[in-house]
Amino acid sequence: MESSLAIRNYQSSDLESCHSLWRELTAWHRQIYEDPTIGGDHPEDQFDKHLAAVGASQIWVAIRGSQVLGLVGLILRGIEAEVEPIVVSETHRSEGIGSRLIERAIAEAGKSGVRVLTIKPVARNVKTIQFLQEHGFKNVGFIDLFMDLSQRPWKSHIELFGRDFQF
Repeated sequence: MESSLAIRNYQSSDLESCHSLWRELTAWHRQIYEDPTIGGDHPEDQFDKHLAAVGASQIWVAIRGSQVLGLVGLILRGIEAEVEPIVVSETHRSEGIGSRLIERAIAEAGKSGVRVLTIKPVARNVKTIQFLQEHGFKNVGFIDLFMDLSQRPWKSHIELFGRDFQF
């Protein structure tokens, strides 16, 4: 099935499909964090902001026929870059699409002279973290610690450097 898959630059005709993918990504984050407010009432607006900030030339889509199945973006910052976002439609996961998308982002970063490529998956997205490690993201550069003053419940136990944290 993967043979008919193509990765190409984002086109303006992909907008609604990318909005749909962004809504799926937001729904997944809402589910794993048990927080229906994540992303607000119109999460697709965040895609529009991202598109305006990075430009269409730094977003690629995975297509089969005329159907957009996934997208990946690259935020260039000189010799550093960040993969943001990467999302594959839930109905097409485990078909190798994510691998093709991340490989494209890595290749584009390399062509741009990037020396450090980062990605910031949410802590509860264990499958994605495992996927990214399998694709070469093995270095930890930053850890984002915060205090949730809303007193929402968090999952325990993730250990870093002999200390227990919630995620």
